[in-house]
Amino acid sequence: MNKNHYVAIMAGGIGSRFWPMSRSSYPKQFLDILNTGKTLIQATFDRFAHFIPAENIFVVTSEEYEPIVQKQLPRIKKENILCEPSRKNTAPCIAYISFKLNKLNPDAALICAPADHLILDETGFKKVCLEAMDFVSKHKALITLGIKPTYPNTGYGYIQFEQQPASDNVYKVKTFTEKPNTELAKTFMASGEFLWNAGIFVWQIKNIVSAFRKYLPEMAEVFDAEKDQFNTSGEKAAIERIYPQCTNISIDYGIMEKADNVYIIPSSFGWSDLGTWNSAYENMDRDYLANAVAGENVMVIDATKCMVHASSDKLLVLQGLDDFIVVDTKDILLICKKEKEQEIKEYVAEVKRNKGEKFL
Repeated sequence: MNKNHYVAIMAGGIGSRFWPMSRSSYPKQFLDILNTGKTLIQATFDRFAHFIPAENIFVVTSEEYEPIVQKQLPRIKKENILCEPSRKNTAPCIAYISFKLNKLNPDAALICAPADHLILDETGFKKVCLEAMDFVSKHKALITLGIKPTYPNTGYGYIQFEQQPASDNVYKVKTFTEKPNTELAKTFMASGEFLWNAGIFVWQIKNIVSAFRKYLPEMAEVFDAEKDQFNTSGEKAAIERIYPQCTNISIDYGIMEKADNVYIIPSSFGWSDLGTWNSAYENMDRDYLANAVAGENVMVIDATKCMVHASSDKLLVLQGLDDFIVVDTKDILLICKKEKEQEIKEYVAEVKRNKGEKFL
């Protein structure tokens, strides 16, 4: 393993599309959504620990989730859990780990990855990550991993790339497109020039810090002003001063779409961003009637194509439903047509308006 290789696992989101299982106090990255015996963040940590030194794996998360991270990832050092005082999207999160690492090890190369993605082909994933690490060690490049589309998904961002490789399997990025409509997604697929944006990034620390200074100078300035506090007892107080001054912006909008040194590696390692109950359904074992069931005491009778998640301390008998999401927790029961899953966020907002924060 290379001592200059690092990982930042981004674990600050609240996963509202997986409500009611995912709550603001215990979101989806800390849950065993797929019924595998591991939570999503545990699977992510284990995946990277195969080829990145465990002491070089960091988690960036919300302050309130620090105890959960410590409990679920006992191999991670307490000082490797970076706590954000507020949610400000991915740019401040990546700036935090980047400016910290720049002081700790300026020769570092970093992979930034969400905590809650599914990757089925871990060998293929490792190969692509090491290819990316090798490329950024030789070029002043910011790399994003792209997934070869398998169908015209309208929920993902798409990245267009040049057809001539810059190196083996590494291509210069031409354009970014956020969540196209179905017709446009079909056109993108047919062209062969577009990949899904996986939101997994690889770069040398010095190059991403340089990009922050160029494209998000106000953000870089507040991190630079406090750089002497990083990796000291003053870091926590410094971050509490920094975050209120940071814009709420993604790394994609803030840097990747502006920079002229962005490259992509076309990949197919069984990836899903597990953004919705339907994506969980697609990646779970299903019975002979195409029901995906998580829960030891669920009985399904004359029901088909349902996604069922239930606590094992309650008997749930399901009869006659077709193509439904059924999620039963200790205090909430959700029954929703699968085709309406994109509206779950709206249901959560409605619950908040009518019932307050109690059920969120």
